[in-house]
Amino acid sequence: MYDIIIIGAGPAGLTAAIYGRRAEKSVLVIEKGGFGGQVTFSPKIENYPGFGELSGAELADKMVEHAISLGAEFELETVTEIRNGEIKEVITENGTFQAKTVIIATGAAHRHLGVEGEEKYLGNGISFCAVCDGAFYAGLDVTVIGGGNSALQEAILLSATSKKVTIIQNLPTLTGEEALQKILREKENVEIICSSVVSGFEGEDALTGIKIKNTDTNTESTVPCDGCFVAIGLIPATDFIKDTVTLNAYGYVDAGESCKTNLDGIFVAGDCRSKEIRQITTATADGATAALAAIKYIG
Repeated sequence: MYDIIIIGAGPAGLTAAIYGRRAEKSVLVIEKGGFGGQVTFSPKIENYPGFGELSGAELADKMVEHAISLGAEFELETVTEIRNGEIKEVITENGTFQAKTVIIATGAAHRHLGVEGEEKYLGNGISFCAVCDGAFYAGLDVTVIGGGNSALQEAILLSATSKKVTIIQNLPTLTGEEALQKILREKENVEIICSSVVSGFEGEDALTGIKIKNTDTNTESTVPCDGCFVAIGLIPATDFIKDTVTLNAYGYVDAGESCKTNLDGIFVAGDCRSKEIRQITTATADGATAALAAIKYIG
């Protein structure tokens, strides 16, 4: 039996593992995919304190190495269920692990468009975070896919540095707040295209354009661009715990800054938690908070 089982090996889970081991607690990290989480898809990171510039894979490797050096154990497994009790049981496809506490750090995945060429340009022309990658497109033409608040906020941020921002919305109108729409309509370098869906991406080695189809006229055209920011929502990886802990209406674990769920001894950290800002730094902050809470719970 372990003191702490952490489900997910992204920045939140790895930080929790580091804090848990520094407190001399036995720690098991269970990850179903690649260690590092979504950060590994970022070709360049320039906003993580202490590192001027490095790739997401490099940052993930450093975090994993740190956790291993302190004695954290790792299992490559898919968790299917958490059974609550005085002793927690984490059920995987191939076995069961027991712990005094559990930290859920499974993250959230960006919704993809699922169209031709998308996979080719992920991390190399297609991004999901203007805060993270907007600076790479300073003075260039970019597109933003989506019309909700997140998409409009991305567009506003990009409009400050990019040459031109084109917003592509599949509905007849934008759905984000009117205040955000007003800001964008007043910007000379922003164009809004509604009633259009993305049908594919163009380019050889680099992205050069997006193919769109107007849903009213059924006509197709191409929007030239150097980069594309997809902002059509996130999918939290919480389906396996929907009957265990309380989730909000969007599927995120309902927990505040304390990272405590509605169940004693079960905590949450990172992008799968209900919160406003999802960055690497906020994930690591959650990891520290959740681990310290678990350590205190164990006593």
